[in-house]
Amino acid sequence: MRTLFGGRRRSLPERPAPGTVLAEARGVRVRLGSRDVLTGIDLTARAGEVLALVGPNGAGKSTLFGALAADLPAGTGSVTIAGRPAGDWTPAELALRRSVLPQAAALSFPFRVEEVVRMGRAPWSGTELEDDDDIAVAEAMATTETAEFADRPFSALSGGERARVALARVLAQRTPLLLLDEPTAALDLRHQELVLRVCRERAAAGDGVVVVLHDLGLAAAYADRVAILHEGRIAADGKPADIFTDELLSRVYRQPVEVFPHPRSGSPVVLPRRAG
Repeated sequence: MRTLFGGRRRSLPERPAPGTVLAEARGVRVRLGSRDVLTGIDLTARAGEVLALVGPNGAGKSTLFGALAADLPAGTGSVTIAGRPAGDWTPAELALRRSVLPQAAALSFPFRVEEVVRMGRAPWSGTELEDDDDIAVAEAMATTETAEFADRPFSALSGGERARVALARVLAQRTPLLLLDEPTAALDLRHQELVLRVCRERAAAGDGVVVVLHDLGLAAAYADRVAILHEGRIAADGKPADIFTDELLSRVYRQPVEVFPHPRSGSPVVLPRRAG
């Protein structure tokens, strides 16, 4: 399907089949200053799956996130999005295929909350899907429980409220790949669970979700697959129940931990081992 936008013709993305590779890193190395932040990373994100990136501070999670989003170029290796090298897409084309939630959401002007969420619809301007703008915005705000302050200035919100509005913007964009960098960092317990339930719902609907998390319990409970980063490499990649072990997590985090199955769900529970 072809449509006009800004004087250029763009193809609208098809809905991917379950298991389709939406983003892929192969042999990715990123060097910042004099330090190799990522070294030889191989990773795939697939439709219908929640992939969590975990690891200690400085392990390279956000750098890998930036490379997968095509916001940070790889020094060596390759990143593909929707089957094409990331650099072959224009910014407008990328915005139809992946949406990105950065760690911090800052705006210079006092936009109303609804206006901020509506910014997520900008990539669809001039396409036949522009008619979905109102519905997409309303659904995203309802999902993130932000509709009640739709008319408030974004700058007047608390940190947690801003985080939920930023997520609503990403959801309103309605791309097949969602990339979320620490979306639960500023949230209370209720809204942490809400965000991860939304991730699961998007994956169940056929989207691919890549989410950077510090909370290993959330990753174990909600992710289909987890990649554990350690010193710029992937120490393990697989189902949480398979790779969350006392030995591996204790070594990666340099903190003795114990892992045991949750008595009801069976998902791994990770606790620091404490004296006494």
